[in-house]
Order: sequence, then C-alpha cells, then structure tokens
Amino acid sequence: QVQLAESGGGLVQPGGSLRLSCTASGFPFSMYDMSWYRQAPGKERELVARSKSRGSLSYADSVKGRFTISRDNAKNTLYLQMNSLKPEDTAQYYCNARKTTSREYVYWGQGTQVTVSS
Repeated sequence: QVQLAESGGGLVQPGGSLRLSCTASGFPFSMYDMSWYRQAPGKERELVARSKSRGSLSYADSVKGRFTISRDNAKNTLYLQMNSLKPEDTAQYYCNARKTTSREYVYWGQGTQVTVSS
C-alpha cells in the first residue's frame, strides 16, 4: 500500500523557518521524482520544488534562494527546508511522487498546513 505522510507544518512568523518531511512507503522511493506542491485558498495547486530520481533539483521562482528540497533515499524521506518565510507562503503543502515508464505512476500525500503570520 502506497503512503506519503507529510509532517512539519505549523504557524510561523514572517522571516521564520520550517522544515517539512514526507515519509514514503509502498513503492521504490529512489526511482521516483519527488516534489512539493502547495495550494492556497482560492488558488490552484502549484509546484514548489522537485527532486528528480537522477539528482537534478528545480524550484519555483517564488521560492528560489529561500527553500531547499532534499531527499534521503535510505530513509525514503523527502524534505523541504523553508527559510525567510513570507505570508504568501501560507498554503497546504503536498508531497508528490511520480514515475513515468510504460505508464504513469503518481501518488499524493494528504498535505500539511503552513501558516505564516504575525
């Protein structure tokens, strides 16, 4: 059974930091592209950062220089270090796993809420 479990969200003041974690099970984690998405109320879900199985990293322009995505394949865990948080970073953050071979495999976590407010 595939599971993606996010943790680490919470309430933080502007300028603060949080580290999100996503623990995966039920599929070969190291072979999947892993991503963080977020969705704010009334807005579409957007890609925040991606860690490809072959090692490349990418970020949305809005978080470049502030957020860092990383993964520990031995622990089947994806991380998102978020620094210099802004109110506009407030959203539900979701972990995503994706692999495309002869068919596409896509899995989502339940999400963790990040609220940036004074």
